[in-house]
Amino acid sequence: MPVPSSRPTLNHSRLFGIETEYGIWVEGRGAHDLMEESRLLVRAYQGPYAGPWDYRAEAPRTDMRGFQVAHLNFNEEDAQYDRDTPSIHLTSEEQRSDRALPNGARLYNDHGHPEYSTPECRTLRDLVAHDRAGERVLLELAHRRTEETGRQVRIFKNNTDYHGISYGTHEGYLCDREVPFDRLFHGMLPFLVTRILYCGSGKTGVETDGPFRKECAYQISQRADFFTEEASVDTLAKRPIFNTRDEAHADARRFRRLHVINGDATLSQFATALKAGTASAVLSLIEAGWEPLFRLRDPVNALKKVSRDPTWRWVLELEDGRTMRATDLQRIYLRDAQQLLAGSSPDMDWTLREWERVLDDLDAMNADRWRLEDRLDWVAKRRLLESFIEAEGLEAEGHPWESDTIRALDLEFHDVDPEIGLFHALDQAGQMVRLVDEGEAERAMTAPPSNTRAAVRGALIRRFGREVARVSWGRLSFREPESRWTQLPAELDATSVADLLSGLDAVKTAAEAQAFLADGQSRYVV
Repeated sequence: MPVPSSRPTLNHSRLFGIETEYGIWVEGRGAHDLMEESRLLVRAYQGPYAGPWDYRAEAPRTDMRGFQVAHLNFNEEDAQYDRDTPSIHLTSEEQRSDRALPNGARLYNDHGHPEYSTPECRTLRDLVAHDRAGERVLLELAHRRTEETGRQVRIFKNNTDYHGISYGTHEGYLCDREVPFDRLFHGMLPFLVTRILYCGSGKTGVETDGPFRKECAYQISQRADFFTEEASVDTLAKRPIFNTRDEAHADARRFRRLHVINGDATLSQFATALKAGTASAVLSLIEAGWEPLFRLRDPVNALKKVSRDPTWRWVLELEDGRTMRATDLQRIYLRDAQQLLAGSSPDMDWTLREWERVLDDLDAMNADRWRLEDRLDWVAKRRLLESFIEAEGLEAEGHPWESDTIRALDLEFHDVDPEIGLFHALDQAGQMVRLVDEGEAERAMTAPPSNTRAAVRGALIRRFGREVARVSWGRLSFREPESRWTQLPAELDATSVADLLSGLDAVKTAAEAQAFLADGQSRYVV
């Protein structure tokens, strides 16, 4: 569909964030121990924090199509490891051990995986810095647990245990509530299927059925194997490409939060920025009235085909019988985004420029297969693994990609410890594109973005964390003088955040902070 003829009001500073469930390995411990090990890892955090989390502000069974499902599906194989562990006898609050952090992030135990959710960000640079900060926080906790127990603890930023169980890396994008569901769904679905071309983290082998199963020694996406539905609220089983969970974490009369669950955990700063930048651009198109003039035939199968195609041509079938390369489908989004969004913000201009460069390079990969090794995780990892196979002469042994050695190196790529992780070895050697330096990532471990409500929430936690009774993204309550909710509107901009922080500097107690925010918050909604 052509872009709207009149330029609409665009969202120049959309709120977004990333939630990453990390893999954990503890020396001498098995899968049944990881629920407890993950809980203890989270509880090893020693800085100021607030908790428990306010789950009453969440509604995971609410579907954006206007109904509530009776229950959420869960993976029975995964759930078996939650049973008969020490944690099973604890309360839900004790199991999760939620920590809302002074940098605006959230840290907790999610079914045996330490999960780190970045604070709300408005810029790609902040998002990348805070995503990297999460890696550093988890690494510090792993080192602390190793010192406490004498058992080595390792943390992996990946999405599979290579035995059929996947854990997620989710993204959240605040968007306009007035956009009809059908337009949002049909506009986003083909994009999400094909976006893995540049935000996949790569994986040896295949863990489920689907196209090219036998021919696929290495695929683009770690998550693609685990999706079976086009749309639903579920995240743990019967996973959908388009998640319909309706939790705005903001004023639900004006906003919804697009909850994207089919992305991979990316270590490349470039890939992390591009996956968020392009998703935000496509949302801006859809909010402006844009709709695609095509639909994919069997999107679930198409997702697996893009990930596994050994020819790197990525040809997909459309609903009307035509075929189209995945890169050409992405170019439809790009072309219309360039027409409508160019010049709207520095982040958008970076996204449009790099999106086009990446698509050009993907189209040229059969002639020059490593041209994206400095930007995309899956290409960098494949180059590293192929170099090892060649150097060690493993081809002569037959089926080298199925060897335990290559699978172990695949996993080593994702270790967040710079002393061990293979990605970080490439990064430290200057072979990966960086958008933020280590100083920015270190600051993000303690300092929230200065232009979102995370800064206000973080300031309250830093000063009055022990006095917080409950906390969530959009509100918190203090124990004294009475448990009233203090709202933190998502619409706060940099100026209003600065004003609120200035006012909070003058208060001395939690009660004064609560009174100040209750008196002034309505003036800061933009």
